[in-house]
Amino acid sequence: EWKELPGCQKVTHMECDFSSAITEYYDKHHVRLRAERREEVSPWSSIFEMTPYDIAHISAPGIELQSINGVIKIKVSPPEANQVQKMWIDDLSFKYNLVIWENSSNAEFSNQSIFPTDIIDGLAPDTTYCLKVQAIHPWEAKEGLFSPVHCVKTTRKANVLFCATNVSVLALNMKFHLHWNNQYKQHVSYNVQYLIGYLKKSYDDYSRKWLNVPGCENITDTQCNFSSVITPSGIFYLRVQAMNEYNKPCLSNEVKVDPLVTNEIGPPGVKVDISDVLLHIQIYPPGGSESEVMSNHYDLSYRVLYWENSSNNEEEIKMKEIKQTIGTISDLTPSTLYCVKVQAFSKAYNKSSPFSKEECIKTPGDKILPLIILATFVTALIAVLLVAAPLVFALYQAYNKIKYVFFPSCQPPLNIEGFGGQLFNSPCLSTTEEPIENCSIIETIITEELNQIDFKDYKHSKQSSRDSGNYSNDDDTSGSKASEETPEKEIV
Repeated sequence: EWKELPGCQKVTHMECDFSSAITEYYDKHHVRLRAERREEVSPWSSIFEMTPYDIAHISAPGIELQSINGVIKIKVSPPEANQVQKMWIDDLSFKYNLVIWENSSNAEFSNQSIFPTDIIDGLAPDTTYCLKVQAIHPWEAKEGLFSPVHCVKTTRKANVLFCATNVSVLALNMKFHLHWNNQYKQHVSYNVQYLIGYLKKSYDDYSRKWLNVPGCENITDTQCNFSSVITPSGIFYLRVQAMNEYNKPCLSNEVKVDPLVTNEIGPPGVKVDISDVLLHIQIYPPGGSESEVMSNHYDLSYRVLYWENSSNNEEEIKMKEIKQTIGTISDLTPSTLYCVKVQAFSKAYNKSSPFSKEECIKTPGDKILPLIILATFVTALIAVLLVAAPLVFALYQAYNKIKYVFFPSCQPPLNIEGFGGQLFNSPCLSTTEEPIENCSIIETIITEELNQIDFKDYKHSKQSSRDSGNYSNDDDTSGSKASEETPEKEIV
């Protein structure tokens, strides 16, 4: 199924353009050829296999130049701009590299990236510059051919005093402010304008697509907060339009803002707390109440520095890197003042914040010494109790003995108490007599019928009863007295 290539039959030179035969740039194609001389033909060559998209080079772009007010305006047209059938369908995927130099013998070449419609400034006035442009396809890592060299002479820039100069951007924690200088002494008002970056990638004229920043229209201040128009994922351009008292406008230079690159990271907040053996660090991401904006767009890590704050401390500051907003530090010295400061950083954007304010806290005292003191006290108390208990018991027994000897609780018998009308100093019996402890009373019931008992028998009974009372351990003194008095009453 080989087909002859139109325009490539019986050619005498060593090349052939068969572009018209290629309709699918992403399909594989096979090509072969042979030589002919009169009636003689050579064998076919080996088959050449190729995919047009893979082997194709990017052609040179077109260039239009204009020198005005000290700058060069350039407009680039994409490769294959005039072709109906294009291999590079997406023109917006191209990037353009500009090479520019002064047209002199000792010229220095300068490379810079430009948009399809752009302004080249910072050039010397009344000077001829030459340049060429190359298209680059970043997705395929392909570099195209350079355009032909074009040369143009610059003009002098008009010196307009009321124009805004030194336009710059200050951005901290995703808060963006534009600042500029004013050299004009008369009344000047300003409009701050912005352009969404992707519009510069188009080949259309975007000069009418600049918008005013809300809140920064007809102002007299030389600064503007344009955070309301910034989104972290986009690219923006800003400029300042100055208006004098005659309503004559003047535009400043443009400033590019890549939010996550232009923005600077502020210091984080820090709060420290202490426990028995750990120093707890609570980190608050930069941005305060709006810290979520920073945390959502930056993969932040934290560098924690801590040290002992003492006059004779010669140890170097210790560092610890963490990803979380909560960290701990161990191996602390008791009764020591520790200080901490924290820095936030992003490895992806190679950005670091200033360090936070120092936060200091003192660790609690060592608890080993109080425990030793408590253990010693308890041990001593137990030892004292063990020694004192037998001593107290011995003293108590001695006290009872002394009290029993010198202060007995016994009372003398009633018959001894009143015997012979004498009072005894000692309430106890003499040591020669045996004390009578238990006594019993024997009563004799006398009835009127005494005629059967004579007096003689009574005396004999009385004597027996007294003898029994003196030697019996079962009778007490009161019983003897009662048995002595009873016969007397009976006699009477």
